[in-house]
Amino acid sequence: MRRLVLRSSLLAVGAGAGYALTGSSLADAKGVAPKLADRVPSREERLASLAKGTAENPFDVLIIGGGATGTGCALDAVTRGLTTALVEREDFAAGTSSRSTKLVHGGVRYLEKAVKQFDYGQYKLVHEALHERKTFLSNAPHLSHELPIMTPCYSWWEVPYYWAGMKLYDAVAGGKALSWSYYLGPTKSRAQFPTMAGDRPDGKTLKGTIVYYDGQFNDARLAVSLAVTAALAGATVVNHAEATSLIKAPDGRVTGAVVTDGLTGRATRVHARTVINATGPFADGLRRLSDPGTTPMIMPSAGVHVTLPDYYSPENVGLIVPKTKDGRVVFMLPWLGHTIAGTTDADCAVTMRPQAREEEVQFILDAIADYLTVKVRRSDVMSAWAGIRPLALDPNAADTASASRDHIVTVDPDGIITVTGGKWTTYRLMAQDAIDRVLRERGAAAGPCVTAALPLVGGAGFYPGLFTEVAQTYKVPHRPGAIDTKIAKYLVESYGDRAHEVTRIAEERRLGRRLVQGHPTLEAEVVYAVHNEFCETPEDFVARRTRFAFLDKRACEQALPRVVELMAKEKGWGRWKAAAELKRALEFIKTFDSPDHPAFVPTA
Repeated sequence: MRRLVLRSSLLAVGAGAGYALTGSSLADAKGVAPKLADRVPSREERLASLAKGTAENPFDVLIIGGGATGTGCALDAVTRGLTTALVEREDFAAGTSSRSTKLVHGGVRYLEKAVKQFDYGQYKLVHEALHERKTFLSNAPHLSHELPIMTPCYSWWEVPYYWAGMKLYDAVAGGKALSWSYYLGPTKSRAQFPTMAGDRPDGKTLKGTIVYYDGQFNDARLAVSLAVTAALAGATVVNHAEATSLIKAPDGRVTGAVVTDGLTGRATRVHARTVINATGPFADGLRRLSDPGTTPMIMPSAGVHVTLPDYYSPENVGLIVPKTKDGRVVFMLPWLGHTIAGTTDADCAVTMRPQAREEEVQFILDAIADYLTVKVRRSDVMSAWAGIRPLALDPNAADTASASRDHIVTVDPDGIITVTGGKWTTYRLMAQDAIDRVLRERGAAAGPCVTAALPLVGGAGFYPGLFTEVAQTYKVPHRPGAIDTKIAKYLVESYGDRAHEVTRIAEERRLGRRLVQGHPTLEAEVVYAVHNEFCETPEDFVARRTRFAFLDKRACEQALPRVVELMAKEKGWGRWKAAAELKRALEFIKTFDSPDHPAFVPTA
C-alpha cells in the first residue's frame, strides 16, 4: 500500500506539472457564445445550403461523420465563425456514439494502469477526462447527471486498495471533482443496493463497498443535441447524406466531396477549404477514397452491452465488477428505468450494424451473477447491442503497439484532417483540437473556442424542478394517458427546457398517450422529433430520438406501427412508402439481439 501511495503521489505531481506546460492551445481564450436561431432549418433548406458550397465560395470546413466527434467539431467550428457543413450517411450517432456504456468518466481502470505501470500517458488521459467531465455535465444538465457507483469488496485487502485508488481518482479531478468517494459497510451497502450478494458462490463474504462518483448521460440524444445546437448557430448539418467520393484539386489536395442524399439519391458537389474525417471506425475507408494505399490508423474493437429489467439494480446507484475471471471490468448501471450491463472488448470487423455475439452476452451475465442475489437469466435480456470502438493508431508509427484509447488528430498528404479515438467524455476537447489543427494548417485566424461554456439546446433553462412546471402546464391531468410526474421527469430529462414544446403538441393535437404501456414515451415526441430534431426515419426515432431499441426490443416492435403512422402523416408518405419504412425498421430492430441466440429470428 505504501508503494501504491508513493508511486501515485509522484505520478500526480510530475504529471500535473507536465499538463500545465502542454495543455495550452489556440482556443484557450474565452469568447462569447453566439445567439442561436429560433428554429431549426428544414431538410430542404439544409440541402440547399449544402449546395451553396461551390468552388468559388467553399465552406471553411466540411465535416464527414455525425457522431460525437463530428457533431462536436461542427459546433466548435461554427461558434468560432467558420462556415461549417456536416454530412452523415445514416443518422447522428447511428454508429458507435449511440452504443456506449453511457458514462461520463475519467476511467478508474486507466488510473490503476497509470499507477501500476508508472505511465504518464495513462495518467494524462484520466486527468484530462476528469476535468472535462465537469464541463460535460454543466453544458448538458438535462441529459447527464452524477451517479454513485459501488465497488464491492469481498476480501479485506480490497477495502484499503480500492479506497486509496478512488481517493486518488478524486484527487486527480481536483477542483473539477464531483462528490467524494467513501467506504460503506456491508449492511448499509446492501441497504442501498438490495440485490448485491452478501455471500458469493466462492464462499467470500461482502466486506463493504467503496462508493465513487462519475457521470451518466443519454449518448444518442446528446449527439442529436450537438447537431441541433450547431444548426441553430448557423452550421449546415445533414443526416442521411453520404460522401460517396472526394473532390480533388490539381495538386492532389482534397477540396470537398460529392454528397448523395440517402433519401432521394440526388448527388451534390460540396466544396470546402478543409475536410475533416470524423467517421470513427470507418475513418480508414474514407481515407482510402483518396489514397487506396494509405496506412491504416484504426484498430476496431467491439463492445457489447445488454439491457435488463429495473429490478436488477436500484434506480440511482450503479455497480462495478472490478475484475472478471479474465481480468476485465464490467459495469451494471441503472439507465432510463432499466439496467444496462457491459462491456466486452474483442477484435471485430467494421460493419454498419454490428451485433452482439451470444458468447459475449453470456460473459456479461456470468460476470454479474456472482455479485447478485437475483437469479440472472438469459430470458431477462430485453435488448443486446454491440458498438465498435475506433482505437487509434498513429499512421506514422512503426508497429501497432501505439494503439490508444486517446484521440489522434492527423493530417494526410492530401490535406484531410482525421480525428479519431477518444471517448464521449472528451468529445469537446477532441473537437477543439481538430479545429485548432484546421486553423494551424491554413494559417487562418478565427474566434476562440467557446464550447466550454456553451449550453446545448434544452440546457440553458433547465433546473432540477423543471418537471413540476411541465406537469402543471398540461391542462388535463385526469385524462387517460395524460402527463403524470414520471412522464414529466422523463420529458425534462430528454428535452430540457424544450419539454414545454412537447407538452404543447401533446395538448393541442391530442397526442399525450404513451406509445407503449410501461414506457413513458409519448406520441407527441414523434411529431416534435420530425420538426425539431432532424428525424427522417422510424429507426431514427426508436433508436436515437428515443431509446426504445436499446431498452426494450419487444416494446419497440409494438410501438413501431404507430410511430410510422405518425411520421407518415407529418411527412406525407403514401401507403407503400409507410409500409416500406415499417418493414425496414422492424428488420433493424432484429439486430438488437445476438444472431446465434436460439430465439433469434434472422432478418429478411
